[in-house]
Amino acid sequence: MKEILANRIAEVLKRNARPMHIKEIAAHFPDKPESTVRGRLYRELKTRCERVSRGVYCFTTEDGAALVVEGNGRDLSTFADNSIDAIVTDHAYEDKASNVGTNRNFVKPYEQTTFRYELEDFKEKARVLKPGGFLVEFLPAENENNYDYLYQIKCLANECGLLYYAKVPWKKGVRIWNTGRKSKNTEDIMFFVKGKARSLRLDKQRGNGTRLMSGTAYLLPTEFIFQPASPQHKVHQAEKPIELYEAILHAITLPGEVVIDQGAGSGNLGIAAMRTGRIAVLFEILKENVEKIKDRFKIPELPLVF
Repeated sequence: MKEILANRIAEVLKRNARPMHIKEIAAHFPDKPESTVRGRLYRELKTRCERVSRGVYCFTTEDGAALVVEGNGRDLSTFADNSIDAIVTDHAYEDKASNVGTNRNFVKPYEQTTFRYELEDFKEKARVLKPGGFLVEFLPAENENNYDYLYQIKCLANECGLLYYAKVPWKKGVRIWNTGRKSKNTEDIMFFVKGKARSLRLDKQRGNGTRLMSGTAYLLPTEFIFQPASPQHKVHQAEKPIELYEAILHAITLPGEVVIDQGAGSGNLGIAAMRTGRIAVLFEILKENVEKIKDRFKIPELPLVF
């Protein structure tokens, strides 16, 4: 029986040919409990499926997984329409006047990967997101160099049906950077949503504690306060704390759902996904960063299980 179920799950994965969360896979097997499908996926299939192709690495924990792809995250053509639960990303924005100092210092080869968003970028984000899914963009604090570009980003997103939902600053603990015209220790986290936000927040006033309201799973805070890694311990120049990613994932996704990071950098979103039972697809264009991510995960490279 184990062998038969493993074969059935393998066929589903092969037909879909994309990352799938546990609940989606289990829906194909109404005759089996979700826990049984989960067990076969992790214990049986990971020794049976094809090895990961060149430049693609898969890591799993009991509850979550991370797929690391060496490639350009702006290219989402491998994903079907309305197939991804959320996107959380910090793009390597091109701003030569501001990308200096210990806060965000792009030097070779990183400076060769910087870019400015175009309309097509947001068309693709909107295409792959499920209706009601969230796009979360890390953006720099506004200054004299970037204010126009930050406004353009919001306009481009809105034009593609990704509606402005909320902006929450990330306060970087007690660290202060004395560069530019004013001291700074924040970045902005922009939440966009594809159409009407999905229902994630528990309505504590009605429904006997079971009714969900439209919006994030909890009321977003005035600011996220998480200390970043010190310059001596950073593995990437724009690294974000794992705990910050965990807080974001808890707000916009459910366990077992799929989230994309189009510029993985440190890979910390993947660690957060594995800790919280999500599935992350991490794109990273620089091979040296991919190697660092693999080392940081500190678990064996596994065959592809999606």
